[in-house]
Amino acid sequence: MSAISSVEDIGHSKESLRLWLRLLACESMLEQYVRSNLRTEFGITLPQFDVLAELDYMKKPLTMTELSRQLMVSNGNITGVVDRLHRDAYVERLPSEKDRRVYLISLSEKGRAAFKNMAHRHENWIGSACEDMDVNDIKIITKLLTKTGEKLKAKFGKSTR
Repeated sequence: MSAISSVEDIGHSKESLRLWLRLLACESMLEQYVRSNLRTEFGITLPQFDVLAELDYMKKPLTMTELSRQLMVSNGNITGVVDRLHRDAYVERLPSEKDRRVYLISLSEKGRAAFKNMAHRHENWIGSACEDMDVNDIKIITKLLTKTGEKLKAKFGKSTR
């Protein structure tokens, strides 16, 4: 390996690390902002919002295993979240026709209406958080992050949505 490529590798490595740290910092700030707003305006947690969003996105009832796989969390973690959503009548548990031991989780009418409002507010919060950014900068960052996600997906084979 030549001295030049070694220096380039170190530079690439350091810049990659710097990118990762900047992404984490931005994600953390936005996540805390969203968590706080969800708790204040709707009395729900971010994981509860994520479950409602997944059920809305999929447009069909899901098993607990399907939900946990889609959200990339353990079945144990999803159980408590779904229990609270069920207690608050945002979701329904429907018996599976294929397996009596399995329940399908579906948005209730209350959950569907509430999520529509939450999603609208969520969009407003993110818009407000980014209002000082130039729209062209947002488009460039989005394009570059999409490209980055595609490269990571090709390398690691994980789903990125």
